[in-house]
Amino acid sequence: MAWDLTPERFAGFVADAVRAPSMHNTQPWRFRLTGPAIEVLLDPSRRLPVGDPTGRAARVACGAALFNLRLALAVAGTRADVQLCPTPDVVARLTPATSATAGPATARPATARPATPAERRLHAAIPHRHSNRYPLADEPVPPGARIDLVRAADEEGGWLHVVERAAEADATTDLVREADRILRADPAYVTELRAWTGVGVTADEGVPDGAGGPEPSQHELLTRRDFGGPPAARAFEQQPLLAVLGASGDHPADEVMAGMALQRVLLTATDLGLASSIFTQPIDIPATRDRLRAVCRHRYPPYAVLRIGYGVAPARTRRRAVDEVIAQPRN
Repeated sequence: MAWDLTPERFAGFVADAVRAPSMHNTQPWRFRLTGPAIEVLLDPSRRLPVGDPTGRAARVACGAALFNLRLALAVAGTRADVQLCPTPDVVARLTPATSATAGPATARPATARPATPAERRLHAAIPHRHSNRYPLADEPVPPGARIDLVRAADEEGGWLHVVERAAEADATTDLVREADRILRADPAYVTELRAWTGVGVTADEGVPDGAGGPEPSQHELLTRRDFGGPPAARAFEQQPLLAVLGASGDHPADEVMAGMALQRVLLTATDLGLASSIFTQPIDIPATRDRLRAVCRHRYPPYAVLRIGYGVAPARTRRRAVDEVIAQPRN
């Protein structure tokens, strides 16, 4: 069975997909409608050779875009079966969902069903989700919201460790600070970061002025990447909700799953009225990544540190035009 999609409907689904986060807003994805499948592709030309030499961050970003795509399809009443990483260049292949009553020979199109209320809420949150790199309010995130965030990661096959103890918080922030210091000591890393930083507000890629947050301060609890912003107008909060997100392995498919779990957590936070930002510096260095896993007392690897709280929406990063990320079908 093939997708029955007009180019216009497919473009609409892709427009939702590209609202996912990516490292430095590089948007390392492409989408292809090819007969029986929708394919999410990793665009190697947009992978960061210094900041992301293995392509892990790019696959996480593609996984986040895949989650948005799945939501858009579900809300439209079009269910999908998903195969992760079927080939090296295809991050995911989606086909119309089927149901089988007596085995593969009787597989047939699944009966369309309305989107769940949760799917509709998460889909509605897509255009409102963005990284908030500005100070948040010193207001605690309630226990119920914390449970919802943990559940969101679990539902996508990931895990979310909410940092509750002071010793864990200190160790986590120390690792972010240490990793950032190591990365900034590499001139190639700094040059690459600058290439994607401080772009104009109308730029369709990179981190524009106003979205990168204020200039990092040595007194901040969490060391942010320096996107060239002005000095902070007020101090950052001292007790944000910290959480570490991970997946159940370290293979390409696990990286894509981490991206789906990450996006579900971020959209859940948005739906709850929470702001968030992502720190991956300790993930980018093997030694600090392993120590972060130990801090969480988890057997599986972490993929991001999240800062979550209440804050006013800053400027948002733009996205490339949809037609620029749609690949032509294979012959």
